[in-house]
Amino acid sequence: MTLQEFYPLVGGDYAATLGRLPSEALVKKFLLKYPADPSYAQLETALAAQDWDAAFRAAHTLKGVAQNLGLETLYKAAAALTDAVRGPKPLADASLWPPVQQAHQQVLQAVAQL
Repeated sequence: MTLQEFYPLVGGDYAATLGRLPSEALVKKFLLKYPADPSYAQLETALAAQDWDAAFRAAHTLKGVAQNLGLETLYKAAAALTDAVRGPKPLADASLWPPVQQAHQQVLQAVAQL
């Protein structure tokens, strides 16, 4: 799969991502590293433990990683969750977590095809 084919699968914008990262090789390099990024697992653990400070940090990190890599669907879902636990405050709307899970799985499946 090419990067041009990858980005529509994850709701991303290839051209915008290439504008942030100087080459296709660098974009692909960082995308291939995404599955090893610990922020999603940290977020999942923090939410389960109701550690809202850790949840905020992990969600904020995941949001930044997704934004830098042009993973728009994941970025938007993580941004909503980040705002919900900012402060830190308890997650009052549990419906914000499933979109992050779905977008993360979507990215992992697409990255596996690169």
